[in-house]
This record gives sequence, structure tokens and C-alpha cells, in this order.
Amino acid sequence: MHPSCIRNNAFESVKKILWFTAGMGVFDHILHSDQTLYKNADALDFDFIPKIVPYREPQQRRLASVMQPLFAGHTGKNLVICGTPGVGKTVACRHVLNELEEKTEDITPFYINCWKQNTSYKVAIGICEALGYRFTQNKKTDEIFRDIVKMMNKKKAVLVFDEADKAEDYDFLYILADEIYKKSIILITNSKSFAENMDQRVKSRLMPEYTEFKPYTLEETRGILKQRVEFAFQPGVWETDAFEEVAQKCFTLKDIRAGIHLLKDACDSAEGKASKKVKMEHVMEAIAKIDEFSTIKSSDLTSDNTIALHVVKMNSPSKIGDLYKKYCDAGGKSVYKTFQRRMKQMEDEGFVNLTKSTGEGGNTTIVEYKERLKTLSEF
Repeated sequence: MHPSCIRNNAFESVKKILWFTAGMGVFDHILHSDQTLYKNADALDFDFIPKIVPYREPQQRRLASVMQPLFAGHTGKNLVICGTPGVGKTVACRHVLNELEEKTEDITPFYINCWKQNTSYKVAIGICEALGYRFTQNKKTDEIFRDIVKMMNKKKAVLVFDEADKAEDYDFLYILADEIYKKSIILITNSKSFAENMDQRVKSRLMPEYTEFKPYTLEETRGILKQRVEFAFQPGVWETDAFEEVAQKCFTLKDIRAGIHLLKDACDSAEGKASKKVKMEHVMEAIAKIDEFSTIKSSDLTSDNTIALHVVKMNSPSKIGDLYKKYCDAGGKSVYKTFQRRMKQMEDEGFVNLTKSTGEGGNTTIVEYKERLKTLSEF
């Protein structure tokens, strides 16, 4: 064989060996399954409900109190729960529902998320699924609710509607409040103005009580995240300063879900680098990702709200009456009162600023568009 061929063959063999060796090393830095820093990663899911919900005992007792008359065979009270995102409204309420199921079989709990089931028809289908009732095909909304009323009036019920301010209509509340005999209806909302702007015919039938979930203090934030660390991670994997940075950032954001996300993201970063500790550098990487959240897109809103927000953005600032006319011209379907209510909800959620103005024609509201960062829950 010619010497040049030998050299070429040898060179190719060396290349293959180097390539193979490098390929074998690609995963060398990854921890093995028995070296994971997690003990129970499910404890970092947003739907995870701990056995004890810390710092929300008074609110949980308030929830139990509105249901208490049902145990005596009477109709329960109704409650509106408000508070900013990530302050424990949902987890506290679902915890009480779990306890209710363990306590008695005579009271049936229902949980509906109005962000996902945002029309009366979708709410009706959700209740039917919970009841195990499947004869809904080709039926109109009012026909399904007639079936629901018949079934639910044979029992006692607690109906929880989370993200209640995201519903596009409230016919379901009117029917349930008016026609179900023994029930408690609980509405969870981020919007403080939701209750005061509720349709009067619905409000007069609900006659709800109100309770507010205040943001957690720094010490409470630290305690909740420490509990999740104990549930989710192997002992001793979190360095003290790294955990404290997560707690401080979470307190600044006023959203426990952001802190839980940071715990998971920082741990994933540590595992990806074969570190057996979650360190400050991993936390800072996770925080940098949160700080890069982009502004919200119109696709994150319901279609009618998207039209309303687009009109505001294109004509900001403007009088609310003028905006409503443009909203109708753009294909908006809501009546003026509903449009006003949506503007107030959008103000609560940081999409717009509303200011009162007095002029020759009387009082009016000026609506101004403002940029808004996404919250963690919207991803």
C-alpha cells in the first residue's frame, strides 16, 4: 500500500476515535437518575396542593364558614374572594374542597376555571363532567342547565368559580344562584372591581360576602418557599444565599408562583451543570429569564377583549364613550356597561390607566393604554 494511503487511513482512524471519545463524553456532565437533586418534582407544579397551606388559616376558616349551613341541611352563603395573582387564593380554596370531600359525602364540591371555561355553555359542560352526566350532545345551554338543576337539587353543593372575572357572560351564575336550593357559590377573582361591577340581577341573588387575600410578607414568602424546598428537593442541596435570593425576588414580584418557578429553574440549571448544590449562579440565571419576560400579546386575551384593547392602544388616550363607538365599529359585541366593566378589569390587570375627568359636558373617564409585562401564570 502506498505510504500516503497508510497516512490517510491512520488519520481517518484517529478522527473516528476522537469523534467517538468526544461523543461518549457529551453526557458525562449530567447527573445520573440516582443523583438527582429532586426528591419530588411534582411539589413544584402550580396545581400541587400541600397538606398544610401556611399563613392562610383565617381565610380557610372563612371559606369553611360559608359552607357550614350546608351541614345542617340549609343553603350556604356565597363568597367573593379577591387578591392579586400568586397570593394563595386558589390553593387555599382547593385545600378546603379537599377537606370537605374527606369530611362528608353529602356535599359535592365543584371547581370550574372560568379562564378555560369562559362561557355559560362551557361551564355547564364542566359541571356535567363533574356529575358524570354525558347526555349533552346537541343540547342547548338552557336545556343542559335544566338537567343540571334537576340533578343538583337532589344534593348539596359547593361551586367554586376561579378566575371568575374572565367569564364572557354570567348567565350561569344567575341560574345557579336562582334555581339551586342548597349550595354555596364561591367566586375567585384578581379584580377588586369585579364584585362592585357585577350584574345587579346576579348580585341581588347571590348577596355575597367578601374577603381579600393580602400579599405575603417577606417572612411568609420565605416560609412558603422553604416548605416547597422540603417537599421537592433532597436535603441540603440548596445553598443558603441562593435560597434567600429566590425568596427576595419572589417577595419583590408579590407572586408565590414566580418563586416556585425560580426554585425549579435554578435546580434544572444546577443539574445541567452536574452541580450537587443549587448555587447563587444558578439562581441568577433563572432570575435573568424572568426579567426577560416579553410584553403580553393580544392572543393571550379573549377575542372581544382583544378588540377592546386594540382600540384603546390605537386611540390612547381617549374618552371611554368615544372608545366604545370605535370598539363597536371594529366588531365589538358588548353593550356599553359591559365595556365599562372590562375597562376596569383591564386597569386592575395593568393594561390601561383610567382617570376621571370633569368638563363642560359633565364627568367622563379617560382611558390610556400602557405596556404591561406578562406574569408568570400567563406563559
